[in-house]
Parts: sequence; structure tokens; C-alpha cells
Amino acid sequence: MKPNKRNYKATFILDNRGKEDSVDQIIEGVKTEIAAVQGEVTNVEQLGRRDFVRVTDDKFPAGVYVQIAFSAPAEATAQLHERLRLNSSVYRALVENA
Repeated sequence: MKPNKRNYKATFILDNRGKEDSVDQIIEGVKTEIAAVQGEVTNVEQLGRRDFVRVTDDKFPAGVYVQIAFSAPAEATAQLHERLRLNSSVYRALVENA
């Protein structure tokens, strides 16, 4: 039985401080994480670098924002958050139904 897939739109804030990886390489890593939870990426949109409204770390006042649209099973969002929690290149992730 094939699980029903739902459409999601995720916004990621990327942290590339002190890393040699480019933003494109980090995005490819995030897409790999989505594929690991049986998700299929349909669209990637780079929103650029933006300042934070509330700065939690004085050494990190702005981040690179990326929106990724994907389809995945319902339980994939919790698995994706858990996998990204361990990824130091992703500062924040917000996944919502599309």
C-alpha cells in the first residue's frame, strides 16, 4: 500500500558561517534530507539574505532564506525536523501545508 502524499511548503534559514560549503551546496543537502524521508522536491526558491527582526545571537544578525515546496507522507514532517535538528547548516525550519 502506497502512502498518500501531502504538499508542503518549507522555509529554511541557512547558517553558512565558518563553512566552506556554498549556499547551493547546503540547499542540495537539505534536498537530500527531504528525499531521505520519502519526499519529492517540486520547487526551490532562494529568497536571499535577510536581517532578523529579533536577533538571538549578536554574531548572527542575518541569514539566507530558502523556500522549498515538496510532497511527502504525513509523518515525514516530524522526521524531517528531527533530521534537520542535527544539521548545523540549517538554523531554523518551518514546514507548513501548501
